[in-house]
Amino acid sequence: MNYIFSIASFSAFFFVALLLGKKPKTLHDRILVYWLVYLGLFTGLYLFSSLEFFDRIKQFPAFIVSLFLLHGPFLYLYTSALTLGKRKLVTQDFLHFLPFLIFVLYLLIASRFPGYSAGIRLDHVSTHIRPPLFFVFLLLMTAASGPLYFILSIVRVQKHKREYMDNFSTAEKINLNWLRILLYIFGIIWTFLIIIAVTHHIFHYSSIHFCINGLLLSLSAFIILVGYYGLKQKEIFVHFTVEYPDHHSLREYTTVTKEKYSSLFLSEKKIAGYVKKINRYMEQEKPFLNPDLTLPLLASELAIPAHHLSRVINEQFEHNFFDFINGYRVEEIKKKLLDPAYDNFSLLGIAFECGFNSKSAFNRIFKKTTGLTPSEYKKSQA
Repeated sequence: MNYIFSIASFSAFFFVALLLGKKPKTLHDRILVYWLVYLGLFTGLYLFSSLEFFDRIKQFPAFIVSLFLLHGPFLYLYTSALTLGKRKLVTQDFLHFLPFLIFVLYLLIASRFPGYSAGIRLDHVSTHIRPPLFFVFLLLMTAASGPLYFILSIVRVQKHKREYMDNFSTAEKINLNWLRILLYIFGIIWTFLIIIAVTHHIFHYSSIHFCINGLLLSLSAFIILVGYYGLKQKEIFVHFTVEYPDHHSLREYTTVTKEKYSSLFLSEKKIAGYVKKINRYMEQEKPFLNPDLTLPLLASELAIPAHHLSRVINEQFEHNFFDFINGYRVEEIKKKLLDPAYDNFSLLGIAFECGFNSKSAFNRIFKKTTGLTPSEYKKSQA
């Protein structure tokens, strides 16, 4: 067990060193640095704390438990910074750390009163000493913190998926499946271990060391995975400017939901004009051949406000931006497969010519659109 904690603690600081050398560093990179420092110190502290130290300082296990209140806020702030394109933290963001500060301050004050602090322990060696109610409340808050922040982070990532489907034509370096999978796996494991810990405290099953070891073990695996994938993660919502004909300079990504479209008034005549303009531009200029095409980029080329373009694509073409653009790419591939000029091109070569930038995305989207793999489709046209 100690070997695992040693590897986890070393990995955390190793990833911190790599992140510090990463340029440019975004807000989510900086949050990940602080998060990994906390995780490295946490696992290191537990690793070098002997069982005798636990037994001698009765409030020490409670302090170890209080540290679990930091994991959820770091997770949520990292997820929010990554999916919202935030440039800096605001005062409200730091309120997530308030429960931890309250817990630590409570332990410090309670330690000044030996009679009172005798009940602040997790080993249950003396059943006639009832734990203080506020201490029980803090333990319940700690137990709820992990699952709550996992749920909030999952909701944030799910919302991000809808946002990038409405703004991007490619999911490369934007897709957060790695984070979604980690959240689901460790959210379930963490919740299960929390249930065991609560059961221990109420019914005195197992030992406090077993409970904390289990939580730290899952945390160790989480350190290695989030450090590895977080290091590779690029910025998603890059902010940039462009000159619109109506003099608006900031190009924005749209996050308007279909339910809110009703508040964006557009006359039938204007909608029809937009549809005609979009169809003509897609057929003549073929912007979908650009693998980095985004909604705001297309909106600026069409001189249509991004939120209007998003609404028209969703309502009139009945697709999100991702499926709308990739539908054109698939149709372009089908045309080129029948063109003798492309007989010497591989399927992947044709896909790259038509705006795809990865083999996996090409195969997945082509089959989703046509019901056939690219090879099966090519054979059917022979």
